[in-house]
Amino acid sequence: MAQLGSRRTRTLSISVGLALTASLGFLPAGAASATPTGAQPSAKVSTDGPKLSYVVNTRANHGTVKQVTKAITAAGGTVVASYEQIGVIVVHSQNPDFAQSMRRVKAVDSVGATRTNPIVPQAVTEIEVEQPLTAAQAEAAATEATAGQDPMEPLQWDLPAIKADQAHRISLGSSKVTVAVIDTGVDDTHPDLAPNFDRRASVNCVSGAPDTSDGAWRPKADESDHGTHVAGTIAAAKNGIGITGVAPGVKVSGIKVSTPDGSFYTEAVVCGFIWAAEHGVDVTNNSYYTDPWMFNCKDDPDQAALAEAVGRATRYAERKGTVNVASAGNSAFDLASHAILDKTSPNDSTAIERTIDPRECLDLPATLPGVVTVSATGAKGLKSSYSNYGLGMIDVAAPGGDSTIYQTPEPPATSGLILSTLPGGKYGYKAGTSMASPHVAGVAALIKSKHPYASPAVVKALLTAEADATACGEPYDINGDGVIDAVCEGGKNYNGFYGAGMVNALNAVRW
Repeated sequence: MAQLGSRRTRTLSISVGLALTASLGFLPAGAASATPTGAQPSAKVSTDGPKLSYVVNTRANHGTVKQVTKAITAAGGTVVASYEQIGVIVVHSQNPDFAQSMRRVKAVDSVGATRTNPIVPQAVTEIEVEQPLTAAQAEAAATEATAGQDPMEPLQWDLPAIKADQAHRISLGSSKVTVAVIDTGVDDTHPDLAPNFDRRASVNCVSGAPDTSDGAWRPKADESDHGTHVAGTIAAAKNGIGITGVAPGVKVSGIKVSTPDGSFYTEAVVCGFIWAAEHGVDVTNNSYYTDPWMFNCKDDPDQAALAEAVGRATRYAERKGTVNVASAGNSAFDLASHAILDKTSPNDSTAIERTIDPRECLDLPATLPGVVTVSATGAKGLKSSYSNYGLGMIDVAAPGGDSTIYQTPEPPATSGLILSTLPGGKYGYKAGTSMASPHVAGVAALIKSKHPYASPAVVKALLTAEADATACGEPYDINGDGVIDAVCEGGKNYNGFYGAGMVNALNAVRW
């Protein structure tokens, strides 16, 4: 198997022979015992523990961020960033009792460590292995291209799957609409991305505080190409070069939130949503889960605080006019079940096998209220073998690709994966719900282009109303071995595999 360097991004790892890369307002446990007097931490605190990162969530109508900041200093913390808009403060501290001490402060709602390992310089581990497009494949595709098509568009079976090719005859989308790729960074120098790149709405948020230096949003040479691939699916320009995005006339920005080793920590994710909200972003794409926990459970004070912080950030972005779209995940989990076995969390230290209830433990940001959750389909329109699902959990479906063994595309397409942009002017294939989500973000951008004054609620309503209803179909035995691999619950108009159905780009520009 080609091993994905980061399990956090929603990209599928597939056999090498087939492909290569492919809020709830939680009250934390212990809050009920917080002292009502607003007592400040002792001035004498330990500072010889491991350096950890925390989010401190303040209470509404209970003191000010400034007052809490004083308590943070007294508890041995250093403020990295303060997001007063949502009452979230990012803090570093070497006081082992920092979280416990701050939970006793009257103006504090919850506190959580954003990781289980100390903050240290991180070496780059194995990054995602891509399947680059060969010169022969590109040349063959170009011979198949018809008038109005970019050279590699014949290989993009995913565009006709959502009627994007037909939509482009009517509209490419508006340059006044921006989709932010909250991810591993975007290479804005790529010839298919440069024409549509929005530098003003781009930033590096990895530390939890915005870094606006020129090019800070780009992935370094030894970092993941994931975000660049996602960006191309959304808005690769229709310019006679390479591929075509779902919404090739809209703007795309890069909000880098991933560490060099591919970790998406809460402080970075919060920074990303706030940056998008404050810079007029219309849609965010989120093809990851927030590390180190695949699911954040409300009965754990740290995890509950992380869910609260990210939830506040997504809600704030939505209030500012942003539609947030996220991938459902690649574990083939039924997110509507009562029990899921999580063997990978925390993923920054020693994982602890635990059984969780996904209704009580949130996948951030995918299963937060208000976020559009996307499952993946393959070239035959069936749920991708790896895609998470669940009645009441999936909003819509979109092409994410699948092994050609399971779902083979019609010629001239040759791969069942999704072709898009890679850093350095390259192109390559990936698969995963990571690839499905940007298709939906692109369709949402087309809706916003058609209806520039539509609120996020209206855009989301149109996204589901315009989708092509997709029935569960025959019992799901994707590998044909006689064993049912997943159970689809619900009717044609709404079910656990496809939600309201496959997104429809043509409807997005017609309705």
